[in-house]
Amino acid sequence: MTETIPARFELLDERFRGCRGDRRMEVLHTGCRWTEGPAYFPAGRYLVFSDIPNDRLLRWDETTGAVGVFRQPARFANGHTVDRQGRLVSCEHGARQVTRDEPDGSVTVLADRYQDKRLNSPNDVVEQAGGAIWFTDPTYGIVSDYEGHQADSEIGASHVYRIDPASARVELAAGDFTQPNGLAFSRDERQLYISDSEERHIRLFGVTDDGRLTGGGEFARCTAGTFDGLRLDSAGRVWAAAGDGLHCFHPDGTLLGKLHVPETVANLVFGGAQRNHLFICATTSVYALRVTVTGAHYPS
Repeated sequence: MTETIPARFELLDERFRGCRGDRRMEVLHTGCRWTEGPAYFPAGRYLVFSDIPNDRLLRWDETTGAVGVFRQPARFANGHTVDRQGRLVSCEHGARQVTRDEPDGSVTVLADRYQDKRLNSPNDVVEQAGGAIWFTDPTYGIVSDYEGHQADSEIGASHVYRIDPASARVELAAGDFTQPNGLAFSRDERQLYISDSEERHIRLFGVTDDGRLTGGGEFARCTAGTFDGLRLDSAGRVWAAAGDGLHCFHPDGTLLGKLHVPETVANLVFGGAQRNHLFICATTSVYALRVTVTGAHYPS
């Protein structure tokens, strides 16, 4: 029988009152060192997530509840996304690259260098309609051997990049971050939210038709630990991983409420047939509950 714990939603603004869910959260798996990068595959009804220090990807089967090894070694993979063709796109600390799993089982390297210099340790990734891949590249995977391989940064800074879908060229999208981490598009993809874990805030950018970023002012500041992974729901609210759980923000930047989790949260994803099954990667464990909001549906 699956272990459960109380689910505690904290109301900070009346606009959060309709955001609630199961009274208890399921503990889908525990015993990891640092879980990250949940990616839900609707066709197969399963969740893939990283256990970075143990250098493995794990797979939770929705139909049976079983958890097994999906890939090991996994090149110390961190964040993932599922592209519009149902393929897994991964950020790999160990190999310092962004990859894509192909239907025949092969792996395509999408990015490993910028201006002939090795990337630091790609962290999180999203796909935009039209096929552009955006990813963050902090140094967490090269500062020690815990989540990758200790090494010096060849680039000398931590940036946000865009992989052009036509040329496959790795382009600098934003170069004024300290440690860029989670990122998520607004539903119309005209805005891009990016967390900077070192600065403990989320920044909000405009996105032009040709893939450039504008603006970049502070959208929200973290009040517990620091921000990590980000996701949006169908109402445009921003759900951010933080030290005490998930923080939910209105599009105007107001902190509406929190879903408290007993461990530091690294990332989250909306999945399930109705996109209302919330999966949470938090330190040693993966939690899940059904909620009254649905994950954002993006254009294809």
